[in-house]
Amino acid sequence: MGRDGAMLFGRWTYEQFYGFWPGQTDNPYTGALNRARKYVVSRTRRELPWENSVLVTDVGDVARIKEDEGLTVLGSGELARELMRRGLVDEWLLMVHPLVLGTGRRLFDGVEVELRLVDSVVTTTGVVIATYRGREEA
Repeated sequence: MGRDGAMLFGRWTYEQFYGFWPGQTDNPYTGALNRARKYVVSRTRRELPWENSVLVTDVGDVARIKEDEGLTVLGSGELARELMRRGLVDEWLLMVHPLVLGTGRRLFDGVEVELRLVDSVVTTTGVVIATYRGREEA
């Protein structure tokens, strides 16, 4: 949050956020999430119950939406990989938590992109927030 534009979710991440955030009345992010325009890329969903949600059935439409409004992708690993393949990601903001799982899915599996670190911050809890851009971008 805190960036201009709308949010973009894959179906699964949208369902997880919708299942949690609208009921978090004591959290300062709840109002911002509820008010924000939320685009949801899905081939299976037809109804989106969370206010200000818009269904996107063709990932190819994301380029137009991005140009019109600007987008922030939250989670949505499968969608993020597809956007990367199509050259639609301008900036990556990755939060690395001090936890080693040893197994799991690779976020960038099957996608080859050379990145350049443009900013990093270490939080008091040890989370590293790293901002990257593609090497060819200024």
